[in-house]
Amino acid sequence: MAMQVRSTTVIAVRRGPRVAVAGDGQVTVGDTIMKTTARKIVRLRGGSVLAGFAGSTADALALTERFEAKLEEYGGALRRAAIELAKDWRTDRMLRRLEALLIVVNTSETLLVSGTGDVIEPEDGIAAIGSGAGYALAAARALMRGTELSAREIAEEALRIAAGICLYTNEEITMEELSA
Repeated sequence: MAMQVRSTTVIAVRRGPRVAVAGDGQVTVGDTIMKTTARKIVRLRGGSVLAGFAGSTADALALTERFEAKLEEYGGALRRAAIELAKDWRTDRMLRRLEALLIVVNTSETLLVSGTGDVIEPEDGIAAIGSGAGYALAAARALMRGTELSAREIAEEALRIAAGICLYTNEEITMEELSA
């Protein structure tokens, strides 16, 4: 029987000219924390695109590499690269088996990409994936409405709130930002 790997909460928050993507560092196998400082956010295309991933680590890394190739193929067009990756992911027999989600952002767009062919642009500029996604998303929305905090501050606080609720999320936060 294979042990289930649970890991990650990643959130993207866009406010004003800035977008922040934050991820926790926990990787859990079964009921054991295997790592507390995993890095789940990468800079692509010379740092102009951020990608955060959740799910099986090998699958997420494979998808991130494919997304980066699509970005290059389509001249850095984030939406086009995400749509083409989602199409491939949904129709390719090998890719369909990959279990991961991606959040990708540039200075003007935030997209969530899934293996079911979804490319979702959140209306409020906030997207979350992974084990604690619901908690982080709710916290970020409340902070966005009720405070003047920056995108970075909202992403960090939302992850801290999720870490206080979700067993598979910790407070070892990695943060990356872009500014228009």
